[in-house]
Amino acid sequence: MNPPEVPPTFRRPNVEERPWAWRLEDAAGTEVAVDGDLADQRFANQADAESWVGETWADLAALGVDQVVLLEHDRRVYGPMSLHA
Repeated sequence: MNPPEVPPTFRRPNVEERPWAWRLEDAAGTEVAVDGDLADQRFANQADAESWVGETWADLAALGVDQVVLLEHDRRVYGPMSLHA
């Protein structure tokens, strides 16, 4: 007998369910890793991804992120977009 599948509520969404993500970069374009709630965020659509970065850009900048690139799966949608005025 196989164990039941983990319900979506209790597992991390996969890339197919949430294909949108931000690549966090320093000023040279090197990917920056951040810890905690800001790490590895994925989104179901572009609007959710853009809202998230709009709400968290100052926190990201404080962690050393200079710019972000929006990705849908592996496709670059736009960016780099600076987090500095």
